[in-house]
Amino acid sequence: MVSTHGYVAAVPPLGAADTGGQVVYVIELAKKLAQLGYEVDIWTRRFEKQAELEPVNTHVRVIRMPCGGDEFIPKEYLHEHLHEWGEHALRFIQKYGLKYSFINSHYWDAGIAGQHLSEVLNVPHVHTPHSLGLWKQRQMEKDYPDDQAKFEKQYNFTRRIQEERKLYADCNLVVATTPPQLDFLVNDYGAMAEKVRMVPPGYDDNRFFPVSDASRDAVRQRLGFEGRVVLALGRLARNKGYDLLIDGFSLVAERHPDAALYLAVGGKDMNDHEQQILAELRDQAKLSGHGERIRFGSFIADDDLADYYRAADMFVLCSRYEPFGMTAIEAMASGAPTVVTVHGGLYRALSFGRHALFADPFDKEDLGITMAKIFRHPRLRTRLSRMGAHKARSLFTWTGIAQQLVAAVEQRPAAMVTLDDKEWDEPWNDGD
Repeated sequence: MVSTHGYVAAVPPLGAADTGGQVVYVIELAKKLAQLGYEVDIWTRRFEKQAELEPVNTHVRVIRMPCGGDEFIPKEYLHEHLHEWGEHALRFIQKYGLKYSFINSHYWDAGIAGQHLSEVLNVPHVHTPHSLGLWKQRQMEKDYPDDQAKFEKQYNFTRRIQEERKLYADCNLVVATTPPQLDFLVNDYGAMAEKVRMVPPGYDDNRFFPVSDASRDAVRQRLGFEGRVVLALGRLARNKGYDLLIDGFSLVAERHPDAALYLAVGGKDMNDHEQQILAELRDQAKLSGHGERIRFGSFIADDDLADYYRAADMFVLCSRYEPFGMTAIEAMASGAPTVVTVHGGLYRALSFGRHALFADPFDKEDLGITMAKIFRHPRLRTRLSRMGAHKARSLFTWTGIAQQLVAAVEQRPAAMVTLDDKEWDEPWNDGD
């Protein structure tokens, strides 16, 4: 596994810069591949005096190679240093006589590094983009047409898209995580359809599962949750749409006097950009007229995450752009009724009103009224809680994801989830 940016570790500091769902994906997938009989090395960048080797478990370890000095480098510009990283990695591989069955890289920076290793070692390269630069660029420039130059500087779109096109042409297999992403890879990037497969992300079903009402009440009391709590959590980034959620929540607050919004956003150590976003959100909450009902949390320890989902009366994935949305799957698996953005791929996997609800976060009435429906209709809330958890268990466990990846590598397409699978575009059934 190659995942070069962020703080990749056995227990990753989620919420730290460039460290979120992708790192969880890599670590959890590696563990399940180990259960299928693989020895797994997770290759990443070494910086800030990190250890070169770190065990994850008996069959999985993190290997860190230096490049670009000892300071943190944002993922958008890490590509400038990856030739150095690759040379260190190849010397390490040669020194210890390592042999790999396949390489699975994650995000475009690691894709560049993984492709180099693949070509030198003559090992198949499977690339998982996680997000697509061209899709993100179009979405952000559509939403903020006056900020195009700023986005180009911040996200390095031109170079990223150029490298992505080359990468998708050169690697052996591209793994999309949702049906829209698969379509976009083929139609907009020109990737060959026969070398693109869809394997959705997963969650740990040993951690995320519903509990009894009595247990949930005890968790709510411990966390200090009162009233009907709407939860959102994740990294502090503008594309996460927390400002849009605050706008939408105003409609919920007007209709339900006991409604509260809990934003668990950011990490332990926030940079200046993240601090600025947080300050803007706090100001927006105060000006909304419902500031006293909007509570800001920060980093949630991994051991507590499932309990936050269980304690919430609703989870909202409100992103402007979201390739998948692993937090929404975790919330559903934990029994939290969930609202999902339509600006991403996950909502196509769900039946509206059965597994979850979905809305356009740019339309605050659509988002707000959709959220309010869950509070207004107890039967709907019960159905979403029960069927959302069932959906997560049936399609998104890490064991199933690992099996699908191995099937793709071994060219066993019959084992894959396809666009025609009824689990991915299930028709509405009024009688259900």
